[in-house]
Amino acid sequence: MSELLKKLTGKNKNDYEAAAFDLVNKPNVELFKELVENDSFLFDFVKNNVAQRIENAVNETNFKNLFEFLKYYSPSYEDVIINTFVKYADEDVTDSMLEKFENGTDDEKTYTAKYFKYIHDPLALEFLKKYAYCENEYLSHNCAETLCAYGDREIYNQAIEKLKSNDDFEQLSAVKFLVSYSDKQAVDEILAAMKNSAMAENIAGEIPYLESIFELLDTRYTDGLLVLNNIINGLGEISPLSVVFDYELFDVFERLIHNYNDSKGALVILNAKEKFDILTENDEYLFDEDKETKNEVLDIKKLLKGVNKKELEKYVNDELNENSPFVYTALEFATDVFAVKELLKSNNQTLILKTAEILKSLNAFDETAKTVALLKVTDINIKAIIRSL
Repeated sequence: MSELLKKLTGKNKNDYEAAAFDLVNKPNVELFKELVENDSFLFDFVKNNVAQRIENAVNETNFKNLFEFLKYYSPSYEDVIINTFVKYADEDVTDSMLEKFENGTDDEKTYTAKYFKYIHDPLALEFLKKYAYCENEYLSHNCAETLCAYGDREIYNQAIEKLKSNDDFEQLSAVKFLVSYSDKQAVDEILAAMKNSAMAENIAGEIPYLESIFELLDTRYTDGLLVLNNIINGLGEISPLSVVFDYELFDVFERLIHNYNDSKGALVILNAKEKFDILTENDEYLFDEDKETKNEVLDIKKLLKGVNKKELEKYVNDELNENSPFVYTALEFATDVFAVKELLKSNNQTLILKTAEILKSLNAFDETAKTVALLKVTDINIKAIIRSL
């Protein structure tokens, strides 16, 4: 970290005011670049302080210098930069932003998409729609937000249709757009897509940014539990552990532990209990996490540790039926061989394969069970796997 950046982010008022003045008035683009590159190393309160210092240094005579900063995108400084342009917006500023939307880099387009959330120019619509599904998540997110601000439903309706796609990645792209668009009317369609997707954990991880887990449990109890269960399955592999704060998982689990009264709730708690044991017993999961995240994960583990595992396990067999959305989780905890074998008669070939694998792990996949499984399976790949067990 350069001396000037240390001054800009430091506590000495004379130092940070002078550094902010240099940053904006020069403009010191290299300093801003370094600031952005250090995003992940700076605490949020430090970045908030820097944003305020930039705002204090900007005025109507120097604000256009911030155009040079658009080359380096950071969500930490997006608001102060865009709010400045909006404050001094005129035809020249808007024309410059339109030009960057057409010919700029992804970073410049990301800032620009946010600008048009506040300055509604119909000429921006073409670009907002063009980049609504782009691979740059910051840019696509800002485009979705701004299209919502415009009241435009064309891309929204396209996203609803994309949820029905057989392409899992296209589905996920649609989910991310709809979550950024922030219209809760889409929740039911997103939930339906999640239930039929091979990327259910990915989709589940997006849903709480549109509707919280608490809201889901209040209004769609079973679906809320299913979202929570998929989130649990994806923690550490698909979602970073820091999302425990975003999803308010400690409070969610605390509420669920004290209020569950059915097999579905019990099974989700059981799954969470095992998952947080795994997360805290393997250094690979916590090694790169910050102190706050580690402490929160350990607190959640402690909370779940207080639950009687044997009491939860009594509910497992209740979900061992092919119509239960929790059947795969129930199989992971099943010990009743007779109840598990009943699932070999399922009409779901993927479920039959999972059942066969569980029976194998229980040393109960005998020739009779194998014959029953193969009688129901037509997929040649699944047949081959079952024969090899």
